[in-house]
Amino acid sequence: MDLLQSILYDMVYHSTPIILCVIGGVFAYKANVLNIALEGMMLCGAFIVMLVDFLTGNLALAVSASILSVLLLGLIFSFFGITCKGNVIVVGLGINMLVSAIAGFVLKVMNSSNILINSLKVSDFKINIPVIENIPILGSLLSGHPLITYLSFLGIFLMWVLMYKTKFGIYVRVVGENEDAARSLGLKVSFYRYMAILIGAFCCALAGINLSLERLGLFTNDMTAGRGFVAIAAIYCGHGDPLVSAVYAIIFGLARSLSINLSIFAGPAAGLFDVIPYVLMTIVLTVVSIYRYKNIKIRGFRINE
Repeated sequence: MDLLQSILYDMVYHSTPIILCVIGGVFAYKANVLNIALEGMMLCGAFIVMLVDFLTGNLALAVSASILSVLLLGLIFSFFGITCKGNVIVVGLGINMLVSAIAGFVLKVMNSSNILINSLKVSDFKINIPVIENIPILGSLLSGHPLITYLSFLGIFLMWVLMYKTKFGIYVRVVGENEDAARSLGLKVSFYRYMAILIGAFCCALAGINLSLERLGLFTNDMTAGRGFVAIAAIYCGHGDPLVSAVYAIIFGLARSLSINLSIFAGPAAGLFDVIPYVLMTIVLTVVSIYRYKNIKIRGFRINE
């Protein structure tokens, strides 16, 4: 029972940053922009919140600075990728490398391998829900998580509503599906693409804050460990639907949770379990690709008939 509760708790724990990147990134996907900079944006959020809190001791200022810095990265990505019509993959990779380089440089100047705030207690961010926290299994899923974790799961529904039940979401999808049609309707294509990217940047900032501040209480360079790319894979598998894409993010979180909890009993072979999440994501991508390919062939056959 304890093992099961630990697996469920860690599943939510590891899913949160990916879910945030997913629900933010789906808008860029629907606007026909591949935001490959999700990784760098999340790393920037994690870095700035810890750096500013370390220098000032003001948590509110640190969170605000983190969000604003990532929004600035979103504007830079949008300017070069949309306004200047640059290659968004090159721009995104450039941002990823730039953030990692700046963080590494600052750590070098500080003569430290990480940013650690001794006065910061991760347990202070956890919210224990009365009564529910004592219920077996359910308590592990719903209680004892930081605020941003709850916001991320609430955000899945909110982003779905924004995507499919509002004019903004409809316009973003029109821009992504047919740019010429959007222009003929008088829609400002660049504006909606900018907004789609900035929504993703905001969510990535929250993901970074959750990762470094709420979960670990420290920052180390490249601590995002490919979560942004996993989010892109989840968005691809879910066709940009916030609900479906979030499910894939949770699957990765479950795989990560299993790898960590099962490695406890593996002894010297514990390191082998670290590959489980990535193997699972590769399998999922392969299955989804095969399924899509077969559907395309079937549809093509029907059209020819």
